[in-house]
Amino acid sequence: MRGGFGRGHSCVMTSTLTRPQHKKVIAGVCAGLADRFGMKPNTMRLIFVLSCLLPGPQFVVYLVLWVMMPKAGY
Repeated sequence: MRGGFGRGHSCVMTSTLTRPQHKKVIAGVCAGLADRFGMKPNTMRLIFVLSCLLPGPQFVVYLVLWVMMPKAGY
């Protein structure tokens, strides 16, 4: 197993927090966070959806990150 994340999957953490254009579903925030922390985008999306079941400002944080995170390639 390479990288310790399963067969055939190599996760690479990026040093910057950007919104990728190729993995996005809505705005690319979850995909950007997943890239930054070396996770799969769908795992980050699941974590976000599950966190919405808890009280807190999850949607506000998502919107702030959407505005603050630059698009990849800029």
